[in-house]
Amino acid sequence: MMFSIIIPVYNVEQYLRDCLDSVLHQSFADWEAICVDDGSTDTSAAILDEIAAIDPRVIVVTQSNGGLSSARNAGLEVAKGDYLLFLDSDDWLEPEALKTLSDHLDGEDMLCFSGRRFVEATRTFNPPDPLTEKTYGSGMEYYTENALLQRDFAFVCVVLRAYRRMFLLENHLCFKDGVFHEDNLFTPMACYYARTVKILNECLYNYRVRYNSITATSDLRHASDLMGIANELASFFISKQGFDKTVVYRAITHHYQVAFERAAKKEERKELSRLCDWQLYCQVSRTKLRHQMNHLINRIKCY
Repeated sequence: MMFSIIIPVYNVEQYLRDCLDSVLHQSFADWEAICVDDGSTDTSAAILDEIAAIDPRVIVVTQSNGGLSSARNAGLEVAKGDYLLFLDSDDWLEPEALKTLSDHLDGEDMLCFSGRRFVEATRTFNPPDPLTEKTYGSGMEYYTENALLQRDFAFVCVVLRAYRRMFLLENHLCFKDGVFHEDNLFTPMACYYARTVKILNECLYNYRVRYNSITATSDLRHASDLMGIANELASFFISKQGFDKTVVYRAITHHYQVAFERAAKKEERKELSRLCDWQLYCQVSRTKLRHQMNHLINRIKCY
């Protein structure tokens, strides 16, 4: 089987049929859709069962609510495809998405493509990010050239890549349970282990912007999770050798800075200070004077 499409589902009855229709109507037919019902309390489960009864390629996995990472990992456990795609259940694929990917795949660990945002409040599409088509001999070369580019979609966004399934399994790559910003941790790790990465300048994914979604909220929990991810990434990459770490260090430093910026109150800053590994933060900040100054300022503000 060519593709496994992993779709976490939680209380999205309003959008779920559109999402699944975009898979069912693909011009390329060699796929399975693994829909993980993450404890939905609306009619999402009934919609999944209805569609699975019509098309056996739609596989439903049911679990109690564990969050996005847990649902994605549950899909990873049962996937059988050569390549994996992650599709959020309020988003949708372009009709030729799988055909386009199948035409360009040649054993790469990751195949990257573009997407466009659909802003629900205005019912309008943002233009897709233009990408430079290129094949890289290592994931860190790909990361270094692209991670800091200013685009509509964050570089870390996992839904804009197809992943070779055995590559993920062999390197024990999965999503950290129970945290927000899981893509910020998964993507740099995947890039570190990837041997070959290809970029296509093709818009294959439609991302629905909803203002009541997980990514549209901001609070101390988000800041704390981002701080933990910054610590984990810093610890991981500081210990690695054999590549230029400038870009990845700058990206990690940005995570630390954003976490502290979200802490408006003194009590929140003190909580983040307890979570921050200041030694790691100091080490990854050394590539730029501004980052060194921010490190010092954040430390002073916490006292």
